[in-house]
Amino acid sequence: MDFIRGIAVLGLVFINCFSFAIFELNYTPLTTPPPSDQFLNLLSLIFVEGRFRTLFTLLFGAGLYIQYQQYQYIEPLKKRLHWLIVFGLIHGFLLWAGDILFLYGVSALLVLRYLSYTNEELKNKAAFYIFIYLIATAMFMLGLNGEPLNRDSPEFFEIYNTYYQSISAHFSQNIAMSAYMLMAVPTLLLWASAGFMLIGIVVYKYGVFSKGVTRAALIKLVVLSVFLTSIRLILEPYNQGIGYALQEPVNELAALCVALLYIHLMVKLCNNSAHIGLLIQQVGRLAFTLYISQTIMQLLLFKVLFPQWALNFNRLDYWLLAISLVIVQLIFTAVYCRYFKQGPLEYLWRKLAKINREKIA
Repeated sequence: MDFIRGIAVLGLVFINCFSFAIFELNYTPLTTPPPSDQFLNLLSLIFVEGRFRTLFTLLFGAGLYIQYQQYQYIEPLKKRLHWLIVFGLIHGFLLWAGDILFLYGVSALLVLRYLSYTNEELKNKAAFYIFIYLIATAMFMLGLNGEPLNRDSPEFFEIYNTYYQSISAHFSQNIAMSAYMLMAVPTLLLWASAGFMLIGIVVYKYGVFSKGVTRAALIKLVVLSVFLTSIRLILEPYNQGIGYALQEPVNELAALCVALLYIHLMVKLCNNSAHIGLLIQQVGRLAFTLYISQTIMQLLLFKVLFPQWALNFNRLDYWLLAISLVIVQLIFTAVYCRYFKQGPLEYLWRKLAKINREKIA
């Protein structure tokens, strides 16, 4: 599972890198984008978009259940999650509004109620939560207009100047967006996150993280992944109406199927050997530290050292940056793990949770 977690946290860079220029705009193309934009967008929609975030969420649910098996009661888990929420609020408001730690903490507190459920009950609850999310998201998107904004337009320059006029402007905008994201948690994001965590528990209990899926299940996953991804690609040109509203719901379902396929492929690759992909396993054990370091590195690059990147970067530039950051994190992990077994933020999280337990006792 450490190997899968390592792939997931490194894969997040390819999803999040577009949002560090101007968060709410994500990637903004030129009026006439280069050919690489279309190719990389296609590649992202098939293999990346939502896939690694969903993979990470499935793992979080499985990890929650493993800890529940160790403790046999949920109080220690609640305290860990309370601290995760605190970390998420600090990360979101001070650094980057795209934080997932707060969402995971809140979602996991909901999931704790169902850890003793049977597999069938877990699947039903997960389906119910995901259904709520899909309907709510489609209705929300139906009221939006997805008319694209071009990076070489006066409107974009106005937004850029607002964001990059000073560091304080960045913090002000980030706080506003973080507040908006917090409001989206109970209305939209919580239900998908909790639903996928519940599926992660079921997947773990079925032994998928150790054996992979059955041949029959594999065929179903491949067919569903191809079908749903194809539908998502067909919906891509729409920027309003039903076609636009269905993009995110369809993509979430495709992401779930592809993430399960990734788990199967990685399990078969590792074949339960501790010696395969040792560096990636070490990355998985430093996931918290590396996730926060991704934010810090990209904020320094986009907001301090190279603010012009927000004006100049095409998709290829973002992907090259993401690859570079992955290499940096691999090098850091290889060196760090020679001397330490635990990441600094992992250590702090466990230490705070332990202190909290002792004070309450």
